[in-house]
Amino acid sequence: MDQAHIDRFRNLLLGQRAALLAQLALLRGGAVGRAEASAAHFGQTEDSRAQSASERELEFALDDHEVIALSQIDAALRRLEAGAYGECMDCGKAIPMARLEVTPQALRCIGCQDKFEREGAASVT
Repeated sequence: MDQAHIDRFRNLLLGQRAALLAQLALLRGGAVGRAEASAAHFGQTEDSRAQSASERELEFALDDHEVIALSQIDAALRRLEAGAYGECMDCGKAIPMARLEVTPQALRCIGCQDKFEREGAASVT
């Protein structure tokens, strides 16, 4: 991977990271912690307990999703700095640029990702 591609993916990852941090701040109520924001948001008495509980669980799930995505982006940035970015962690081959354009934090090539997902689905059932 040449320097132009490295710079492009670094900028793409940093842009995604900034957007996720902004989304997390919004979900958490800015500088307020997640628990405080949730308490203020769900302390309204006009909502039923079941509705409030469902909304709270959804908000926490979204927050968890954003945190996981942020850690994946950070890991991709570390791989970029280490010179291992764009290599499939399973087969060691280069991940196609088209895949990295769509999913810049990808760990695997399409074939290995499909295999990984099939094996994961098989172990759940």
